[in-house]
Amino acid sequence: MVLDNMKRFFLLLLICAAVSAPCTAQRTAATPQPTTDAEPDLSQTGKIAYHYKIDSKEIMLGDQTVLAIEKTPLYPSLDDLSTDGIVAVRQWMDTSNGTLYTALTSFEPGEHWLHIGSDSLLLKVNDVANVDTTSTEIRDIADIMNQPYTFGEIARTILFFWLFWALVAAAVLIVVRIKKRKPLISLPKTPPLPPDTRALERLEALRRQGLWQKGMVKEYYTELTDSVRVYLEESYGIQSTEMTTGQTLEAFKSAPVCNEDTSSILSQILNAADMVKFAKSMPQPYQHDLALDQAQRFVKTTAEISRQTETPESENIPS
Repeated sequence: MVLDNMKRFFLLLLICAAVSAPCTAQRTAATPQPTTDAEPDLSQTGKIAYHYKIDSKEIMLGDQTVLAIEKTPLYPSLDDLSTDGIVAVRQWMDTSNGTLYTALTSFEPGEHWLHIGSDSLLLKVNDVANVDTTSTEIRDIADIMNQPYTFGEIARTILFFWLFWALVAAAVLIVVRIKKRKPLISLPKTPPLPPDTRALERLEALRRQGLWQKGMVKEYYTELTDSVRVYLEESYGIQSTEMTTGQTLEAFKSAPVCNEDTSSILSQILNAADMVKFAKSMPQPYQHDLALDQAQRFVKTTAEISRQTETPESENIPS
């Protein structure tokens, strides 16, 4: 009885094994196998052959040289490039071409191997000349050395001294002139024109205005006589602008330029103007221009007489 039960048990095990074997094979075939990515292994940087260049293979103690590594999938870090004698200080990337730059330095003189991936180069570090770093002797501070003054230093001192006082004087002058309300720079004044030149310019300007042609006859003669009266005041001191015609003619008799011709011309000018201004006379058109011509002739004649009178006097002055 027991033997039959054992036979049945082993038979059942064989059946289960036969049924489960294909399922296990199918499940094993359907299970995806892990794939490897193409990302670089950071632990393999020492096996990469880089394309690089270095500014200088020989530097002074504490100086820096720059290592340039061209574009690559995996770049070395600062730790990868640092050794016992070489220190990788900093790195920066040129994004335009993918070049990695690393600044290297060393504080130990001698020759040091720099490992760049699978390659290596020898970096020579020169010590600072005439510096004994092993000496423990303590020395006093050196005395101050007195150097003689050079000519250039003395000249600069004198120049700065006078420049300083010149600026002070200029500042004082500016303040004084501002307080007195005077211009900082006094420009030379243009000498005034002679009285006869100014009188002739006013008469010519009156001709160009064309007052009598516009019906302004009274204004025309007023301007004409004013020009003549101002000329008498500026040239001979006759206050004609404050005098009547008779008073002006009487005062003109004492002028050095008075003669029969000039006195007659002045009388005609002033009397003709009085007839227009006070008697409301209306001269003919040609008489307007005639009055202006007489005024110009009077100015020119009297000015010429004045110059002829002054010339002999100046010649008689003893030199």
